Amino acid sequence: MTWSRIGLSDSVSADVASARGAISRAAQATGVAFGYLFNQAKSESGLNPKAQAQGSSAGGLFQFIDQSWLGAVKTYGAKHGMGWAADAIQRRADGSWSVDPSAREAVFALRKQPDASAMMAAEFASDNAQGLRGALGRPANGTDLYFAHFLGLEGATKFLKAADANPGGSAAALFPREARSNRSIFFDEAGSARSLGQVYALMGRKLGGDASAPSAPAALSPDRLRLAYAREVFEGDGKATPSSSDMLTMLGQRANILRPSPDNAMLAYMMVANPTDDEVG
Repeated sequence: MTWSRIGLSDSVSADVASARGAISRAAQATGVAFGYLFNQAKSESGLNPKAQAQGSSAGGLFQFIDQSWLGAVKTYGAKHGMGWAADAIQRRADGSWSVDPSAREAVFALRKQPDASAMMAAEFASDNAQGLRGALGRPANGTDLYFAHFLGLEGATKFLKAADANPGGSAAALFPREARSNRSIFFDEAGSARSLGQVYALMGRKLGGDASAPSAPAALSPDRLRLAYAREVFEGDGKATPSSSDMLTMLGQRANILRPSPDNAMLAYMMVANPTDDEVG
């Protein structure tokens, strides 16, 4: 029994390490901050690349549902070496996605591969950030982006505008279908419907951030750094690792959630949701 527990622990540790590496590579390739992607994956799947939702088609590190996955691969796949998969996906007349039956299994298998899932999530977040900024007239924060992942860009825009205008309104009344599939988000433990403001705050907590914070992120605090992990990430890429003093100096600078400046890019990859992330699994 002891050996079984050790084996399970090793497996979970390997999954988490694989997820971290994939998220780092996706962040570096797209410019989307490591911290945002890490927090999202931690909330969605517990950093388990093989996670599969019950009662839903959602699966993988970022819990893409079938249609969202097909859309992401069709849109961004060729850019990241998945052209064969993108070519197998077509849009139907009603706007939904279909996949060639002969390639279906292989296309959906990509969803359980950390690098593919992280890259699609990062590209999706980048486009959503631009879309939300245009729709809302302000930069999107991490919680806003989480809604875009959860409801799609159109749904997120609808939710966020409604929450700004009437935070006390019923979220379930505005999104009845989503509420039926996600009762724990739209209803509290007593079964009462949550307001738009309450759902927004809940999603912010799930992401590990402060849902009431302004769109522009505040300066980072030292306990959000993992120096050991930073060394692992950058030495693994053959790049020089900054000294601790250099990193602490960088903390005084403001880091954009989505598109870090060159001076802040390295810091973005070192961000972690909170000091207890190594308790995952």
